[in-house]
Amino acid sequence: MNILYDERVDGALPDVDKAALLQALRTQLPDLEILHQREELKPYECDGLSAYRTTPMLVVLPREIAQVQGILRLCHERRVPVVARGAGTGLSGGALPLEKGVLLVMARFNQILQIDPAARTARVQPGVRNLAISQAAAPFGLYYAPDPSSQIACSIGGNVAENAGGVHCLKYGLTVHNLLKVDILTVEGEHLTLGSDALDSPGLDLLALFTGSEGMLGVITEVTVKLLPKPQSAKVLLAAFDSVEKAGRAVGDIIAAGIIPGGLEMMDNLAIRAAEDFIHAGYPVEAEAILLCELDGVEADVRDDCDRVRQVLQQAGATEVRQAKDEAERVRFWAGRKNAFPAVGRLSPDYYCMDGTIPRRELPGVLKAIAELSAEYGLRVANVFHAGDGNMHPLILFDANTPGELDRAEALGGKILELCVKVGGSITGEHGVGREKINQMCAQFNSDELTLFHAVKAAFDPGGLLNPGKNIPTLHRCAEFGAMHVHAGKLPFPDLERF
Repeated sequence: MNILYDERVDGALPDVDKAALLQALRTQLPDLEILHQREELKPYECDGLSAYRTTPMLVVLPREIAQVQGILRLCHERRVPVVARGAGTGLSGGALPLEKGVLLVMARFNQILQIDPAARTARVQPGVRNLAISQAAAPFGLYYAPDPSSQIACSIGGNVAENAGGVHCLKYGLTVHNLLKVDILTVEGEHLTLGSDALDSPGLDLLALFTGSEGMLGVITEVTVKLLPKPQSAKVLLAAFDSVEKAGRAVGDIIAAGIIPGGLEMMDNLAIRAAEDFIHAGYPVEAEAILLCELDGVEADVRDDCDRVRQVLQQAGATEVRQAKDEAERVRFWAGRKNAFPAVGRLSPDYYCMDGTIPRRELPGVLKAIAELSAEYGLRVANVFHAGDGNMHPLILFDANTPGELDRAEALGGKILELCVKVGGSITGEHGVGREKINQMCAQFNSDELTLFHAVKAAFDPGGLLNPGKNIPTLHRCAEFGAMHVHAGKLPFPDLERF
């Protein structure tokens, strides 16, 4: 099979004899760890992006690495596609199963294998929840820095696959910056270790290459992460603004002042009201936008930085600047932000979350353009995002029961992502490409770049069996999407499969 098959048509994949495959899998797993009845498969038809659904042919739930190896080898021999899944909280359809494939659920690999306070590392299995790592490290005064909003549920394996971030990634980095080592299984079941326990390792940085590869290069079996000491002090400032443009400019002003906050988040009025009704965080509901700025470190430095940031915010036009008076209020401020997505879900039957990134200097103009697109498409948009690093999360509100609204929401989302690319940004900051953004990859990258991506995929997975149809579009798909001119009478890539 050529990995460049047309990912929109499962028919391009080889026919699979389900009964024969099921019988073969029973040599690797007990019956209770193989799901094959339709009612058993239903819960696995989507990840956190529930607008896209596909019923998998089979679901397997192994408990041991040897079982995973056996499954991969068997599927490789029979040319059966495999999609790995962690907690299923992803928001880009990255774990969307295939009708003619096996869904490999790694959720039962949920053991914390070692906390090493001296080395400040944690060695964990891929199904361990993000927050559980910090909870296990807390008795040693340590924590794991990346904190996506789904941290109470998302798994570390999925975090590595998507290179997840969170509200504190501005200062402490994404998943890739907090990793030391991952153990993986290749498509053939071969064990590889990428990275090392040392802070640096010789050779090409395959760990960085693998991080964010969305399950296309291998299956994670173990992760070693860095732990950080808890800051001596952490303070949060809440600033209210009478326009989103002023709030956007204030973000750049803070960074320009030489201050790198632990977190710098922005919410517009629609998101503010939703979060306040849901969490009662103490947000000013009359504000058009708020910024949450967390400063952490040594007590004296934090105190000085709070004074400096307060001055910057006031000069930027803040109508109110308030510091959390105690730890309980600081936690409430963050609870409102971290629960903004479910809070917005109370305003509309459905919402569609985008994940583009832009240069900070472009924030005011992009926010204005999003408001104009919202009016053009007749759909409300709530803006909640990591303002410090320009990672946008516009939430498009719609009702899937209203004919045409889902299509309009997808079209609006695509326009927002293309706007991000136009101003020098990216179509994704932390949610990944998955199935959702595959068309926008055609706007982000040219044919030479996409060909290189396919070459990397082929080096790890020549048969294209791991999570096919995600992340990297075929050149023909890009031509049909209208973002790339593939031929003009001559085919420059005659070896590529067209359909």
